Amino acid sequence: MTDGLTEMTLESFTAQLRDEAAEEPDAPVPSEVTKETQIIAIYGKGGIGKSFTLANLSYMLAQQGKKVLLIGCDPKSDTTSLLFGGKACPTIIETSSKKKAAGEEVEIGDVCFKRDGVFAMELGGPEVGRGCGGRGIIHGFELLEKLGFHDWDFDYVLLDFLGDVVCGGFGLPIARDMCQKVVVVGSNDMQSLYVANNVCSAVQYFRKLGGNVGVAGMLINKDDGTGEAQAFAEAVGIPVIGAIPQHEDIRRKSANYQIVGYPGGEWGSLFESLAENLAEAPPTLPTPLDQDGLIALFDTEETGGDFVLEPASAADMCPAGALDRASLEVVYDHV
Repeated sequence: MTDGLTEMTLESFTAQLRDEAAEEPDAPVPSEVTKETQIIAIYGKGGIGKSFTLANLSYMLAQQGKKVLLIGCDPKSDTTSLLFGGKACPTIIETSSKKKAAGEEVEIGDVCFKRDGVFAMELGGPEVGRGCGGRGIIHGFELLEKLGFHDWDFDYVLLDFLGDVVCGGFGLPIARDMCQKVVVVGSNDMQSLYVANNVCSAVQYFRKLGGNVGVAGMLINKDDGTGEAQAFAEAVGIPVIGAIPQHEDIRRKSANYQIVGYPGGEWGSLFESLAENLAEAPPTLPTPLDQDGLIALFDTEETGGDFVLEPASAADMCPAGALDRASLEVVYDHV
């Protein structure tokens, strides 16, 4: 009896998960913006350094007298960790669940924290294997709207998005015109440029459907001077708005959760220039590359880009002699 009940419960749970996965989530309905705010979505491959870049960039903007809101939209919820010295922010998704269970409403102070003029929060996401990250993004923005997102008074809202996921939730700012422009973060390696190219493809696709979002430019992180990222930007028709060198001092301070983007610091002028370029760069329509175009940016000795595809045959797929079966065809001799 117990085994049967357990089996029925498992089947019911499985069916519930399938039904949930099949549902198309409703996108947030944007209300009228009451202040001219630059909302910028930053995309890049996981681990490329978006969080490091955004923490320092937002800090520099605040030091220049700008009011900045940094929103982490990555399920890892680590966008704000460097800004807050390694401390984790309570996420909007997690806080909302706890408050709902307690019969309470989420308030700004529960999810938004500040440091030296930078305001920051994390959307969060489901636990591994327990939900859709994109749906978490949509749910997070719905909560932001309930908290008055469109009435907030900021000069810049910076959105940190994971770029190597093609889920519609992560493409929400582009698809729904929730930002004015996009910045792609990449390095001189194939995988990060592949992700940057995908983001350019998404921008092009939604522009054809009547969207208005464009790419403001590319930020090259961990730049070792080999030039592939610069060549990519030129090939797709977007400017390079900044380049952060591959340097041991930057790596060490980033690992220790130290801000380097402050006026007068060793790297201050770099982030001052990036802040200026970010503000002034207009949204442009990129021309994404195909796979061969991406590979052509690199030396073929490094990528194997000169390889020629060799088609497989049915005989290749089976054990030797397996296709040599006796025929049942009747052959009549000519009389």
